[in-house]
Amino acid sequence: MLILGIDTSCDDTGAAIVEDGTKIISNVVSSQDEIHEKYGGIVPELASRRHIELIWPVVTEAMTRAHITFNDIGAIAVTHGPGLIGSLLIGVCFAKSISFVNQIPLVAVNHLEGHIHAIFLEASPDFPFIALVVSGGHTSIYRVDDFGVYREIGRTRDDAAGEAYDKVAKLLGFGFPGGPIIDAIALKGDPLAMTFPKANIAGSFDFSFSGIKTSVMNYVKKNPGSKKEDIAASFQSSVTEVLIERISEVVKAEGVKRVVLSGGVSANSALREKIGHRAIKEGIELFLPSLYLCTDNAAMIASAGYHHFKQGNFAKYDLNPKAYLPLVSATG
Repeated sequence: MLILGIDTSCDDTGAAIVEDGTKIISNVVSSQDEIHEKYGGIVPELASRRHIELIWPVVTEAMTRAHITFNDIGAIAVTHGPGLIGSLLIGVCFAKSISFVNQIPLVAVNHLEGHIHAIFLEASPDFPFIALVVSGGHTSIYRVDDFGVYREIGRTRDDAAGEAYDKVAKLLGFGFPGGPIIDAIALKGDPLAMTFPKANIAGSFDFSFSGIKTSVMNYVKKNPGSKKEDIAASFQSSVTEVLIERISEVVKAEGVKRVVLSGGVSANSALREKIGHRAIKEGIELFLPSLYLCTDNAAMIASAGYHHFKQGNFAKYDLNPKAYLPLVSATG
């Protein structure tokens, strides 16, 4: 069964054709990095306008690469939240339109659920497993007991990890997006040169990254001559250590030794290397998606949508996007 996935949750316009929730037939992503780079961050109004221009060409390209027409599609899966409301609106309206015109079933997918499903495009982790979704807008830990069955264990109380990367990159005078830039520059620095805080919220598996961002800002003001490479490396070391420690704590608390990483920050080389070492040390079965599946894409949305379709979770034409949308089990 072929699913057309559509994702416009933030600044990337994505469309993909996925077979049976596991096989990518085509996966097209149009990035807006060049548009937002001059501002040091995403400008929501510019993002939504660009989605309007790109949504039809990107969907057409995905179908052309797959050599199919709308008659071949079994369902349309679209991200309806969380994300930038203007961006989400474009994808949802477009998906509802082509669903109605072509009489194709429509399913709504939570963007966070999509990130978790990215791993099923390459591997088949057994249930249950622990999922860390870490990106520019989200840093959350879930226990996943089956398709559509999730329980949130921890989340960020302020900035997401990826957001902290972007803000520190802007502070240091680097470009946008900040994650890949800091990751590359950190390779030239000393991760032990500075000590930045690692928030530990007692009695909780939650995260907090606003403190480390402020700490870097204060350090730069007081030490303007410090090597940016060392600052980047020390900042990255603190962030990745917090993520890994929290995952290790959750694995022990839940008694589940399978871990799936997802989201844009899961492409970070330091995080992948360190968590790989920790997994070997603690006997954890670790699943890391390929780099191109870590960042926003529509293939992961189509994968999640396939299972919604199988469970009969169809969306109606009054479907509206939601900027804030917690990930809960399909049964409520």
